[in-house]
Amino acid sequence: MYILGIESSCDESAASVLKASGQKAEILSNVIASQIDIHAQYGGVIPEIAAREHVLNILPTIEAALRQAKITKNDLKAIAVTQGPGLVTSLIAGVESAKALALVWNKPLIPVHHIIGHIYANFINQSQAPRFSLLALVVSGGHSNLIYMSEHYRFKIIGETRDDAAGEAYDKAAKMMGLSYPGGPIIAKYAEEQRQSGIPTSVELPRPMLNSPDFDFSFSGLKTALLYQLQKDQNWRQRIPEYCLAFEQAIIETLIHKTIKAARKYEPKSIVLAGGVAANTALRQQLQAQINEKLPKIKVILPERQYTTDNAAMIAAAGYFSYYKKKDKAFLPYHRLKARCDLKI
Repeated sequence: MYILGIESSCDESAASVLKASGQKAEILSNVIASQIDIHAQYGGVIPEIAAREHVLNILPTIEAALRQAKITKNDLKAIAVTQGPGLVTSLIAGVESAKALALVWNKPLIPVHHIIGHIYANFINQSQAPRFSLLALVVSGGHSNLIYMSEHYRFKIIGETRDDAAGEAYDKAAKMMGLSYPGGPIIAKYAEEQRQSGIPTSVELPRPMLNSPDFDFSFSGLKTALLYQLQKDQNWRQRIPEYCLAFEQAIIETLIHKTIKAARKYEPKSIVLAGGVAANTALRQQLQAQINEKLPKIKVILPERQYTTDNAAMIAAAGYFSYYKKKDKAFLPYHRLKARCDLKI
């Protein structure tokens, strides 16, 4: 079966076509119209500008995805679309486009939660699909979650951020240091330069809530600690790589510590990494190494980097597995679908 995925939760207009059967999901096209260059000049996403760009880009992006997949609307089983959470004006562009196409093409709709989409990126192009039960570490600009899944589409949030998510903290830290937007890639670049130099950083930053009894995260205090360090150091501009390494390691060590702690309690068969920050090389390497060392019976699954940031392939995959689990109950009449900026899992 073929499923068209549509994603517009923030600043990426994206469309993808997925071909799936059983547990196998193959991506035939994955088209993204990025707005990063537009928003970089403001140091963050401007919702009104993002919404206008979605209106311009969403339909051409869908057309390109169908064309690259070499199929027509008649081949589609359904349309999967991000319902939320996200910027509501951005979500509306994708949801209303999906509703219009569903009406005109007479196709059923599958609403998809954005974070669930990130988790299901781990089921794309994998030689061995994640085994249940699984523990998902979701790390993105707006979310830092630990989610336990006993089977397809059965979710239990066991940990979440109490304030800033990890990706948001990266962006704010980069802004403090006068670095470009988005903050994650540039901080990772400087941090890796410091690692390669062989000189350890002398900058000390806290690991927030590391020893709390729960599995929640908090990165607002880390951001504040970085600010105080910069204010005390007159030479911080000459030590950017050191500060980036210290900041990145504080986030990575906190994420991994909480993941291992949760894995010891819930004993999953698989651990998957998801979200935009899942592209971070140091996080991927250190998570894999520490799970292999401390919990060797658990399989670690890492998504392909092209499916870590916001994209429609993950939405199509999540839509397919929703259908795989619920059959026709996964479908929603077009007139009942509404964008939800506060959608809960």
